[in-house]
Amino acid sequence: MKTVISLIFLLGMAGCGIETAGTAATAAAAKKQEVEQAQAAKARVQRDLDAANQQMAQRAAQAEEVSK
Repeated sequence: MKTVISLIFLLGMAGCGIETAGTAATAAAAKKQEVEQAQAAKARVQRDLDAANQQMAQRAAQAEEVSK
């Protein structure tokens, strides 16, 4: 009888561990997606900054040409 009760207890505890592992895996997947989105946003911002800097340099060059 003690063996059956111990087995039921162990199976119940194992079930809790599985749920915890599943929750952790779900949280990790969500965090991974969040990181990927942040990296994409960072790349977009960097691209926009590069384009703005290039446009500013072109305008400065045009202003230089006009003032000659």
